[in-house]
Amino acid sequence: MFRHAKIPWERVLQGSVEVILSRYGITAGCLGLDDSEKRRSKVTTQIAHVHKLKDKASGGFLRGQCLIFLLLITPKVTFPVGCSFYMPDPALTAWTKEDKRLKKAGISAKARPPKPARHADYPSKQELALALLRQFRKAHPAIAVKCVVADALYGTGPFLKKAAQIFGGVQVISQLRSNQNIRFRGKTYSLERYFMSYPDGAQTLRIRGGEEVPVTVSSARLVVCAHGQKRFVIALKYEGEETYRYLVVTDLSWRTLDIVQAYTLRWLLEVFFADWKAYEGWGALTKHPGEEGSSRSLILSLLVDQCLLLHPDQLAQVENKQPAYTVGSLRNRVQVESLLTLIRELITAENPAQELQHLAH
Repeated sequence: MFRHAKIPWERVLQGSVEVILSRYGITAGCLGLDDSEKRRSKVTTQIAHVHKLKDKASGGFLRGQCLIFLLLITPKVTFPVGCSFYMPDPALTAWTKEDKRLKKAGISAKARPPKPARHADYPSKQELALALLRQFRKAHPAIAVKCVVADALYGTGPFLKKAAQIFGGVQVISQLRSNQNIRFRGKTYSLERYFMSYPDGAQTLRIRGGEEVPVTVSSARLVVCAHGQKRFVIALKYEGEETYRYLVVTDLSWRTLDIVQAYTLRWLLEVFFADWKAYEGWGALTKHPGEEGSSRSLILSLLVDQCLLLHPDQLAQVENKQPAYTVGSLRNRVQVESLLTLIRELITAENPAQELQHLAH
């Protein structure tokens, strides 16, 4: 089916998105960007896009695949609208390894080989994310994008600028590192040092339009040195946390609390990742070799997520303004319904014993 079925794989996911947008009457929403990793065998040679990854849990390394996801977040439902595999440039990887070795050996920067240009066949994560945003804009021009949210990996000046331009100057929200340099009144500070000098404000934050929690917030319009321009920067700390996270946005006209509340939508991507990896088959069952084996099985698993949004029980939840079911809970409901249907057919059969024997066979 993956290799011989006459299926327009490049269009099937987009067509499914169009169906959901029409069925739910969605005309606006926020876009969320994030990447996720899938661990693979250390000796695999046939699965596409497998490379060396940093293991966050142990601090060591493993082999696996990395994917960039684009999700549409709306008041009704949140679902994937685009995805792409990331693969590091082998030449850049080899140069980085050798440059570290030479630097450790005391070789000066002038004597070390220059950094090679990135090959077009191996775009960066930021480039892949921008491509996903452009694809969504082209495929669904009628959808009003209110903002784009992404984690610290996408908090670079070029990415923020290009992402905002794709949607005509839309708000883009990301994060900065605590040691990022900013300029204020002609002096340079790190973000952590700057916000230590200014009083914090206690606020009540509404998480994704629901639960209210106390937070500590401080904000300022500052020149981010790496970006070369003024940005709206927010220091945010939730109750019980010891360190701040620093948000950065492109549109300076938004209020501080509106920005912080919009950024809470990013955590819906983590909910999707947990649900998708646990219940939708791609993570546990993808053993198909080659580019087609990985990409097409990935599309099928995302279609499962979108298909279950059209389940009658799910539609009833959303129409009644109740929280949507997760894929896991819906899958369990479908399994129970299938079992009850089977029992019902056996009971109403003309010869139940014969029907059961046939089924067992």
